Amino acid sequence: MRKLNKWLLSSGLFTLVLILSGCVKTGPDHQPTGEGIVYNLLVKPMSSAITYLVDNFNWNYGWAIIFITIIVRLVIMPLGLNQSKKSMIQTEKMQAIKPQVDVAQAKLKAATTREEQMQAQAELQQVYKENNMSMMGGIGCLPLLIQMPIFSALFFAARYTKGINEASFFGVNLGQPSMIFVVLAGVAYLLQGYLSTIGIPEEQKKTMKSMLIVSPLMIVFMSISSPAGVTLYWVVGGIFTCIQTFITNILLKPRIKAQVAEELKKNPPKQVVTPIKDVTPADLKPSQKAPTKKNASGQGRNAGKQNRN
Repeated sequence: MRKLNKWLLSSGLFTLVLILSGCVKTGPDHQPTGEGIVYNLLVKPMSSAITYLVDNFNWNYGWAIIFITIIVRLVIMPLGLNQSKKSMIQTEKMQAIKPQVDVAQAKLKAATTREEQMQAQAELQQVYKENNMSMMGGIGCLPLLIQMPIFSALFFAARYTKGINEASFFGVNLGQPSMIFVVLAGVAYLLQGYLSTIGIPEEQKKTMKSMLIVSPLMIVFMSISSPAGVTLYWVVGGIFTCIQTFITNILLKPRIKAQVAEELKKNPPKQVVTPIKDVTPADLKPSQKAPTKKNASGQGRNAGKQNRN
């Protein structure tokens, strides 16, 4: 559920920021009118950079889009890696307190009175507080708020820069939709989704399966009706995201797991709620005691005495 909430929050932020910061007003000729702070601060400079590379270095518009996309991604990459590192540290620490969280959540779910609910909720909050953890799972909104306007500006620069609509790249008309680029974009984001599942528990993979399909499908759906210049930007962005995910999951994650394990060995989690091994958390109630152990015949320990009496 925490993974789902995180994905929903990220998707909501992406959509919101894309709408608020990436909107570009166009005139009757379907070209930007030049209005808007974000357009003048981000879209216009990126569009000018693409035009500069084409005019002064005799580059193709396709290579110019690729170059600008790579430069922007390289600038943003440290922020993304830092965000991923913090998220992985939070996830590893969450695993250490998970037994306590499971019991507290089971008590909360099984509570039948207001007092029991408040007591279970207080225990759950205390588990997080005593171990310096956030109940939100360490979701950072600031990196997303910084990245999304820049990526949106790249999108509109690739879409509205003058000259791109008449240009071609390896025989592909950048002003018309291209199924070749659509397939490449879909494959790139599908591969990125696969790489993001490496090294995570199986139960989390099951939760993420549907979400990993949604992103490539969205890219494919939007690319089908978009000019090839825009889809080329998504192709390059998808490839770069694959590289970043590879660095995060394959190179950094084992080191972070070892680092957190060493830290937890020196400073074990504080015990707030005692996990009960013999009782399934889903069946646990705040006022429920552990059942009496029975012998092989299915009777209680004192059943024999009672029968003799």
